[in-house]
Amino acid sequence: MINAEDRLMTTHADTRAMLTAQLLADTRSLLSEGALTREKLATIKDNLNSLSQRRELWGETDYPPPDEGERQNRFLIAQEAEDGLSLYLNVMRPGKKIPPHNHTTWACVAAVEGSEHNTLYDRLDDGSAPGRAELRAREVVELRPGNAIALMPDDIHSVEIKGSQVIRHLHYYGRPLETLTERITFDLEQGTCKIMDIGVKTKT
Repeated sequence: MINAEDRLMTTHADTRAMLTAQLLADTRSLLSEGALTREKLATIKDNLNSLSQRRELWGETDYPPPDEGERQNRFLIAQEAEDGLSLYLNVMRPGKKIPPHNHTTWACVAAVEGSEHNTLYDRLDDGSAPGRAELRAREVVELRPGNAIALMPDDIHSVEIKGSQVIRHLHYYGRPLETLTERITFDLEQGTCKIMDIGVKTKT
């Protein structure tokens, strides 16, 4: 016999599957119309933001926070193919910091719960000196429920989780994180850059 809680979880799972499938389909349709532009990416961001506002779909029962002493759980929510559109949910504790980095594919992030501070950077050098880079901070964007951010493949940002609340944010990429082997992370103090590790292992 299925109890009320089980029926609710099934409903959430079904709704989540339907809405994420629609997000991927709408994205693929938009991207099939020509080159990626910031205007197209803004539309993808807005669609992701709408999905993030369905907070009941992203709760702790299905997506628990990281264990004490750990800072991040990353869950794979939906994927078009092994090398296609990929949607994740990041659950992160305060104190988590991700240094400046690019993605080598487009990326959109939308807040479900809690806030994260994103610093956006301009790269000042031309990239001709291997392992060297000079960045300048341009803008700080606080991602909180109701807003989102869109990043082109070469855009650079860093992330910091402040305050006391565990956050839940949707991260949407043109390709799976696991295939992004050429991402670059930057050390502001040293003026250096190197290939970025993927970090925590994605949970499915």
